[in-house]
Amino acid sequence: MPFASVLKNGSGTELLLIERPGHSSGYLLGALTDREQEDPHDDPTTPHSIVLPADPCLAARAIADTFLPAHRRALHHQDLNNVLNGLARIREEHETLQAIKDSGRYSDGVPLRDSRLIAGMERDFADQAWLSYGAVLEHAPLLLTRCRPAATPWPEDAAALNLLREALAQSQDAWDKWNNLRHELYAIPATLPAHEWSQVRGQLGLAVLPAIETWLSDSEVFERQVRAAVPGGSAALSAPTPRLLTARPAALPAPRSAPAHR
Repeated sequence: MPFASVLKNGSGTELLLIERPGHSSGYLLGALTDREQEDPHDDPTTPHSIVLPADPCLAARAIADTFLPAHRRALHHQDLNNVLNGLARIREEHETLQAIKDSGRYSDGVPLRDSRLIAGMERDFADQAWLSYGAVLEHAPLLLTRCRPAATPWPEDAAALNLLREALAQSQDAWDKWNNLRHELYAIPATLPAHEWSQVRGQLGLAVLPAIETWLSDSEVFERQVRAAVPGGSAALSAPTPRLLTARPAALPAPRSAPAHR
């Protein structure tokens, strides 16, 4: 790679410009990101790089008219997918817990005679739910600012969107505590043991449980409004995900150990 340069706009967008390998002229332009992705190559929302012509005016036009709008749409859909995937993980665990509470039995028919077992399950659920809810707290606020329900076929969604905004506001204290704690512990050599991290997450998860349930209830409204609010037009880079939103009966889990029925 004979030449490479990072282009910054001062507001968080960073692009990588390189000379096109194997060609005497032209450039490749792509987006840099510090977002954690399991496999960005398989993510349909990952923005593609483009080939730029050698002429500066044509190159600038291609960036302004083609690449940057596609980049903004890609990040919009990426944020949406992060939120929906987080809610899907929470939903599965929530349905399982609710099925156990409603039936009062494990899948093997053994009754739950001790209410402390349910309390322990709720703490375990809150621990795991908090980790997934972080994706909602991180990515949903910006997406909600772009939603304009009055300009869509579903103006009645405004009420549900307000509930979602209120749920985020009610979760802000817990989110601030979590980020402050992580910052403090990462700044020093010693960190909390795993079980203490779990206790912290469980406490935070229980504190925001009503907000989480609001997001589970109105996630379908959120998805369709965010898809209608794609920057630069509705050029969808990922298909709707009804599989994440359709309620489905959860199988009762088998106890982890027969004597304790966990």
